[in-house]
Amino acid sequence: MPETGNIAALAEYVSHDLFAQFFWGTAGSWNQNWPCENDRHKPRKTHPSDVVFYYDEPYRLRRTYLNCDLKSYATGSVTPGAILTAIDNLAASLACMEISDTWRRMYAHDGYSPFLCGLLFVYNHDGEYDKDFEHVLSALNPEEIAIPKGSHIVILGPQQIQWLDNVRYEMVYMRGTKELPDAVHCRFGYPHLVRKKKVQVEVAKAATIEMLTGPWITLEYDAVDGKKPGFLIFYNGRGASTEEFLYLIDYLMHYQMLHPGTEIRVRTLEPDSNAAAFFERAIKEYIENCDGGAEIAALLSAIDYRRSEERRVGKECRSR
Repeated sequence: MPETGNIAALAEYVSHDLFAQFFWGTAGSWNQNWPCENDRHKPRKTHPSDVVFYYDEPYRLRRTYLNCDLKSYATGSVTPGAILTAIDNLAASLACMEISDTWRRMYAHDGYSPFLCGLLFVYNHDGEYDKDFEHVLSALNPEEIAIPKGSHIVILGPQQIQWLDNVRYEMVYMRGTKELPDAVHCRFGYPHLVRKKKVQVEVAKAATIEMLTGPWITLEYDAVDGKKPGFLIFYNGRGASTEEFLYLIDYLMHYQMLHPGTEIRVRTLEPDSNAAAFFERAIKEYIENCDGGAEIAALLSAIDYRRSEERRVGKECRSR
């Protein structure tokens, strides 16, 4: 059954506000059950969809649907056993989604090629979880999980949700202070790749699940009210070495994101105490080693690097 009660509603509240800022849509109704299609899943008679999110892929003519299981746990309840049970149930749902006409009628859109994915959203509602969630996942035995071949299940743990919610908060705050234009003038940035072109330029504005779980999130924005266009990059790392930032600079250079008249801003949430110094050192090292001369040096030196202020999502939402 879908999660119920006030505590479960917190996970709904957080996920809805969170993914809306990343331009994910919701399909169908929340908290619905639909018939099981596989006799091997007995004694299950139905599968739940707490919520189904969707977005259009930038490099493929398809729409990704994420059947989401929203879990709202207290700190002591985030255990390998609880996570394994949740993954097993989500895997069974995913296997039936692929063959269920009922699920498609309830959630899929006509005229789109669907790609189905499972998303386990592990929200810590008391805001006290300070362990490494990867240790919980490493205790699981992948052989015990029957994920359909070619399908994906993504698990967002408490720290990842905390990180993403701080990115969300920063974007909302910067729009309020007019440091960012309104959402209609923004999109999450995907460069043209050597072997893959961005085939859905107009509609694929959302951050994919791969971007949200990657090393950084890139938001591109237009020139509005006389301000420059640019890129806002949320870096999901500590910045504990020069090499970390050299990798980021390589990304900016490789995809030709540095231009006169385009601003680049980098934000980190929980940086190393020396991260700012490492960033400056990486800029100087790159300038010394590149052949771009004074123009490239000026563009790299103009990158605005700052720390974002952390906020604890669990405690704030609990009081609403």
